[in-house]
Amino acid sequence: MEMAVNDVERTANDVLAVLPARAHDMARLHILARHEAKPTVTVIGKYNHGKSRLLNELMGSDIFAVADRRETVALAEHVQQEARWLDAPGLDADVAQADDDHSHRATWLETDIRLFVHAAKEGELDAVERDLLQVLRADQKRTLRQTLFVLTQVDQLSDDAHVDKVVAAIRVQSTDLALHLVSASRHRQGVEQGKQLLIQKSGIPALQEALRKAMAGVPWARVHESNLLFGEIQDELLSLQVTEELRNEALCALQERQRLEFDDGLLAVLDKVQDDLQPVLDVSGPDQALVPDSFENMFKLTAGKRERAHIQIAYSRACIAINAHLVRHGVVGLPQAQQTSVRSLDTVMVAVMGVSVKYRDDLRRIFCDPEGRARLAQDFGRYFEWSEDRVSLARQLADGAARLADIDKALAALHRLERS
Repeated sequence: MEMAVNDVERTANDVLAVLPARAHDMARLHILARHEAKPTVTVIGKYNHGKSRLLNELMGSDIFAVADRRETVALAEHVQQEARWLDAPGLDADVAQADDDHSHRATWLETDIRLFVHAAKEGELDAVERDLLQVLRADQKRTLRQTLFVLTQVDQLSDDAHVDKVVAAIRVQSTDLALHLVSASRHRQGVEQGKQLLIQKSGIPALQEALRKAMAGVPWARVHESNLLFGEIQDELLSLQVTEELRNEALCALQERQRLEFDDGLLAVLDKVQDDLQPVLDVSGPDQALVPDSFENMFKLTAGKRERAHIQIAYSRACIAINAHLVRHGVVGLPQAQQTSVRSLDTVMVAVMGVSVKYRDDLRRIFCDPEGRARLAQDFGRYFEWSEDRVSLARQLADGAARLADIDKALAALHRLERS
């Protein structure tokens, strides 16, 4: 079922969102989708090489402007019963963007058959013509769009020997394309004077016959090119999809491995902290840390003060061990939303652990009781996920998932275009 123009554009945009470099190919597919369109023949060549005059003789009517000065600076076209004819700006047209766009559109986007025109009076091909002809030949092999090499204005050479010399030189430069030697002037003269021999000698009837054969192959060439482009674009999308899936799998594995290493490492640190705390926690007799200081001994070193100092030292050592693990995994600063005006307090250790403890029961509750250990694992795990590296990794995974969604959307869009 044929899609509406707006639907085609939206669907094409879904593909271009993933493959912007395929804009030309998508535009070409849009043109190829016009199944009933007449074959488009484009004349390519330099200024004053007789392109427009050649078209007029092929069509049997003075449709295209002919002059001794540069005349074709835009994309001129005319539709006859059997074909659509394009006369683009010359290869040596002004370098203005509009001329370039017209020439590119005629040569590469719109056309089914190219007539590569070179004036015999100019002798062999120049570098620009040779390069273009090489590209056209490669495109013909790839897309089956035919290029016919037309040597025009042969009547302007002195004699047949001169013609043979020019032809020989050009054949050396282009060995795999047949040359069609034509004279638009002879053809016009033959038509006006009713001289069939002159008409035949002009080469125009032979070129017209070659064009008819080329036009007969256009439907198949269009199918071939359409299948080629759809296949290439689909393969590129599938390749991107595989690459993105592998990348995301690697990122997911990295994310899982990092979390496992963090959790296992934190558990090992907490186990060691618990073992290291046992000498401090195992006391015989009264716990002097629980004895409050009186006003009288406020400035004296008492047993309670000594014990509480030992507990704080043990707590600090435990915090240092945990913090070393956090630093190794990039868990240092607080998220922006939790930061304060005091930079020294903007650390994960302060946020989770506080600053100090005084009693052995605090150490047991925090480091030894299952609930305390579970809380530490949960809190530090949360800040681990908020760390810069983990946030960046999560963002990469989200971006990858979005790219995969775009690729899926592009593949679906491409299949809709192919069926339309």
